[in-house]
Amino acid sequence: MNNAAVTQPFWRAYQALLKDVVLPYQWDALHDKLPDAEKSYAVRNMRIAAGLEEGPFAGMVFQDSDLYKWIEAAAHTLRDKPDAALQAQVDQLIDTMEKAQRPDGYLNSFYIINGLDKRFTNLRECHELYCLGHMVEAAVAYYDATGKSRLLDIACRFVALVDTIFGTEPGQLPGYPGHQVLELALVKLYAVTKNERHLKLAQYFLDQRGREPNYFREEWEKLGRVGHWNRYDRADIDPRYNQAHLPVREQTEAVGHAVRAVYMYAGMAAVARETGDESLMAACRTLFRNIAEKQLYITGGIGQTRYGEAFTFDYDLPGDTVYAETCASIGLVFFARELLLFEHDARYADILETALYNTVIAGMARDGKHFFYVNPLETWPEANLKNPARHHVKPERQAWFGCSCCPPNVARLLASLGQYIYTARDNTLFVDLYIGSRIEAELSGGRLVLSQTTEYPWDGTVTLRVESDAEGTVALRLPGWCEGYAVTVNGADCAGTVKSGYLHITRAWKAGDTVSLTLPMRVKFMRAHEAVRAEAGRVAVTRGPLVYCLEQTDNGDNLSRLAVSPDVPPQYSFEPALLGGVGVIRCAGVRGADDDARLYHEYAPGRETPAELVFVPYFAWGNRGLGEMAVWVRYR
Repeated sequence: MNNAAVTQPFWRAYQALLKDVVLPYQWDALHDKLPDAEKSYAVRNMRIAAGLEEGPFAGMVFQDSDLYKWIEAAAHTLRDKPDAALQAQVDQLIDTMEKAQRPDGYLNSFYIINGLDKRFTNLRECHELYCLGHMVEAAVAYYDATGKSRLLDIACRFVALVDTIFGTEPGQLPGYPGHQVLELALVKLYAVTKNERHLKLAQYFLDQRGREPNYFREEWEKLGRVGHWNRYDRADIDPRYNQAHLPVREQTEAVGHAVRAVYMYAGMAAVARETGDESLMAACRTLFRNIAEKQLYITGGIGQTRYGEAFTFDYDLPGDTVYAETCASIGLVFFARELLLFEHDARYADILETALYNTVIAGMARDGKHFFYVNPLETWPEANLKNPARHHVKPERQAWFGCSCCPPNVARLLASLGQYIYTARDNTLFVDLYIGSRIEAELSGGRLVLSQTTEYPWDGTVTLRVESDAEGTVALRLPGWCEGYAVTVNGADCAGTVKSGYLHITRAWKAGDTVSLTLPMRVKFMRAHEAVRAEAGRVAVTRGPLVYCLEQTDNGDNLSRLAVSPDVPPQYSFEPALLGGVGVIRCAGVRGADDDARLYHEYAPGRETPAELVFVPYFAWGNRGLGEMAVWVRYR
């Protein structure tokens, strides 16, 4: 993995916000110091488990994971810029964890407080292995950033215990995580420790999943059909929710809880990369295509229903009752990235980019203190308040949540953004994302130092400057949204070779060489597949990697009355004073007018008036007060 230093103002602003606002705010949230937000209890629970406080466990069963994700975000921030005070905060949490860890390596505050005799008895619901996965990821990141191994040692001790408990040998439990993420985390741990047992444990969890007899069903029967969340007798449980309905290599459609699914798929791709398991990678390709071609919102959101926070079925993509959890799009980024690390195909990077620039950064307000759990494509505040079927859709970001998995997840992804821009493989440096940055990559033909400057996503001009002598290939992604491109090397036209959506330029590079890439950006009016019934007769406005939306602030109330005129050329302008500086698209259209007070009456043509429709980037919506929002709009 190549970590680049991010230099572009667009993204540096986010990383500065993380360090100065987001991490301190979330530190206070984890310590229950936010007066107008739901309590976290995460640090309190760990302190009780460590014997430093007294009291019962509080909050969600997986509350430890929020603490671990915050540590990971802090670690990536420390790698970018050392900070003694922030490092001291992390070390303080590690001290508490070290005191809480049991002699055999076990560490989970819920079971330490409520009874260790019950540990590993409800894998389906109680998230012990999920929490361990996030602990491992935090430990790897902190070790990588600081060289300190205490947290890594804590995580390795717990993993060693898990390795003895789970397996197919006599006396072992043939189980696997109810909420996936440990599979991917173990591959990351293996990359650091080179301990084959870590990789083999990840393989075991994937290979064991979905086998008959179904472990989760048997576990549920042993518990007397009484679960942690639903304490009543049901006829059966649905293993599709946990992606345990089939062996992973036989799964062809994304089903069940969306976050669990993409975390697992990312783990599958990571294991396939490390082991060369082509059958596992073939399943990943199939699952990716199902998501990208049939179950993906235009904003990069996934998970259509609040029931189980889950996928539903192909082409079912309602925008007003959508779930599209922020964590699910973050998991999709992880999945796409792991696929890229296995094989470079621009389709993976296109989806990664779509999710990142739209749903992921929409998940956090520009103040760094308010967050979306659900990411709708349409809001009507009165309906969201008064219609129970829409209560899960919040028209305003929240200060914190009882289940606050998303805020620290956004923080850790944005803090680690430098790991997603480039990939070095053999003698090729792939430019996966167009983000101003500097990279030092070790290629087989020498050490290639490269700096990238761009105003992307507002402008499609990218300049790469070579700062070292090296022989090799620079491969530039040609985004799927782009129609045509132009590229020069030192001012001269360069043809290159296109492979799987990347333009490969091979030469003996010299310090001072300059590559200029131009990706024309034009406003597009996008239609959905005819099977997407929710968006029939409507279009979405896009430009480059960004999806745009209407807001009530700019367009008045009852956005459903508006219709855009795609045949009239739209006008794009960058407005530095708006929302911290964003591109705005103005389109011709009409506004329906009807002053008839009757509930129903005969249609009469000609009652529409011309209107200018103002579209702003979807990621920036909801930062100017309460109001309606719509991505999809009628056209005429």
